[in-house]
Amino acid sequence: MGSWYINRTFFFDVHPPLGKMMIGLFGTMTGYDGSFTFSKPGIEYGDTEYVGMRALCAMCGSCVIPLSYDIVWELTHSLTAAVLAATLILLDTGTLILSQYILLDPLLLFFIMGSTHSYLKFYSYRASPFTLKWWVWLTCTGAMLACAISVKFVGLFVVLLVGLSTIKDLWDILGDLSQNMGYIVNHFLARVVLLIVLPVVLYMVFFAIHFQVLIKSGDGDGFYSTAFQSRLIGNRLHNASMPEAFAFGSVVTIKNSAVGGGYLHSHAHLYPEGVSVMQQQVTCYHHKDFNNEWIVMKPNQMPVPEDPVELIKHNDIIRLMHKPTLRTLHSHKERAPITSRHYQVTGYGFNGSGDANDFWRIEAIDGIDTHIGTVKTVFKLIHINRNCAVTQTTKKLPKWGYEQSEVSCNPHSTDHRSLWNIEEITDARLPNVSVAIYAPSFLQMFMESHKVMAQGNRGLKPKEDEVTSQPWQWPIDYRGQVFSGASYRVYLLGNPVIFWGNLVVLVVFSGVYIFNGMKKQRRCEELVEVKEYKEKTFSACLWLLLAWALHYLPFWTMGRVLYFHHYFPAFLFSTMFTAVVLDYLLKSLWFWFPRDVAWNLYHLGLGLVFSIAVYSFYLFHPLAYGMHGPLANNETSTMYGLKWLETWDI
Repeated sequence: MGSWYINRTFFFDVHPPLGKMMIGLFGTMTGYDGSFTFSKPGIEYGDTEYVGMRALCAMCGSCVIPLSYDIVWELTHSLTAAVLAATLILLDTGTLILSQYILLDPLLLFFIMGSTHSYLKFYSYRASPFTLKWWVWLTCTGAMLACAISVKFVGLFVVLLVGLSTIKDLWDILGDLSQNMGYIVNHFLARVVLLIVLPVVLYMVFFAIHFQVLIKSGDGDGFYSTAFQSRLIGNRLHNASMPEAFAFGSVVTIKNSAVGGGYLHSHAHLYPEGVSVMQQQVTCYHHKDFNNEWIVMKPNQMPVPEDPVELIKHNDIIRLMHKPTLRTLHSHKERAPITSRHYQVTGYGFNGSGDANDFWRIEAIDGIDTHIGTVKTVFKLIHINRNCAVTQTTKKLPKWGYEQSEVSCNPHSTDHRSLWNIEEITDARLPNVSVAIYAPSFLQMFMESHKVMAQGNRGLKPKEDEVTSQPWQWPIDYRGQVFSGASYRVYLLGNPVIFWGNLVVLVVFSGVYIFNGMKKQRRCEELVEVKEYKEKTFSACLWLLLAWALHYLPFWTMGRVLYFHHYFPAFLFSTMFTAVVLDYLLKSLWFWFPRDVAWNLYHLGLGLVFSIAVYSFYLFHPLAYGMHGPLANNETSTMYGLKWLETWDI
């Protein structure tokens, strides 16, 4: 990840840039030169200076422990609950594994916990607003929120948590009749500036740095617009000159104008039998390639060098011949290979021969009778006989289509994915102009990057043999992820005792909360101190439950591919919730038993909880530090008897 920044090479990723920039910075500071590929787990590092990057991730992961302690302390002021929360997170194998690799996840966990901690510290000064410490912690909250969402978009969930808490806080301030409206407005403006404006500014600054550093062409160019690519050194469009318009006889590359659109592409392979008519495949490809080149021809005439220049205009009838294979862009009434409501698009004929199904009308979107220009002019290719538009669908072709994007002819030509633009023109007969005039502004690049990232997130699919998971599997530790399959096998799996304990505690708390609600409804008398303690504890529990829900439940609505590691931000809040509830249950013994008995039971219970947690980590620590030898179902394995679920690959 950091290699791209060290080499200043542009790339495509579905996440914002901060985490990768931090890894690249630490790599540079510790001697890493950006040459190692990190292409797959288990590759020998050799002399690669990777320690600095791993140290960054380890430090961020380690900071989660004291942050969890202080978060629980701020919520409960219970030393037992705070120590228990930090200990349970410390003894979780999954959190440990994420923290010992060069990943974005430990950075994300750090900034999520940092945002939560900063907000609670800020909230603790609510009795002394507008003091120095109040301003410092409010500013820290805004900065941490910006960093959280700048590492991964999952950071948006902690933004929602702080946002909802802030709304509740402002609502309480509004209800304080002892204060005038000026005081309330000052509170509101302070939060707007430091919890909205500051994070937005920082977020945009991180992207500005991202664009300034990544100035060289890379593999991700093709996901971005032609104008975007023109700023990248090494891209064929950088400082390039080409004709301002194209003509019959020009060689062109045609790019889909939708976000993340690819190049109109063909190759010398046929659609397989039984899928569609066995003619040459036409696809969309996201990388620059000679197979993206097409020759623009008149309907019934092959181009010759002596032809006078005749620029292409709106509503002209053209043919497009694939330059490498000499087959013509073609459509007919047969259905497309995947999108059955559309017609198939193929390469047909040879060296200009074909039939009437090779004719296309080029329609400029502005609809005026002018020449079709490079880059900026957006147009459709309408089939003359079928009145459908060449479209890059959202579907990926199977292996026989090299997992490239499907191209079809869509009868509903209003689809925005049927819009195209000319990216490159080769024609010695035409005068050239500089492509630099099309370079986008920062805001244009910023907006396009987010559109591309959003589309990339929606379109994420699992790789071959890759283990994915569903949200219902995460809290029950149903299946992990293989991190290394070498002689020492590392398997991302949460400590099952802690994971399952969190679920048990959630059920117990539900019963306790309902029971106390019934007592309250029946006006059962309690000591003032007991009542205040319960209100404070239940308030902390409900807030942590809200945080857990905000970081977990949204994944149920996502259509993209999901992995077990997505659960760990929610797991942290779930574990802190467990610590608070266990502390409450143990302290409740004082309400039910005599002092001496309660004292002994309390310490016995506390010792039992810590002992079980420590012993469970002892049993499962090879998951993090490396398992060797036979698998767990072999009697000679060091993990024998610990494969508690058949879905665990240990």
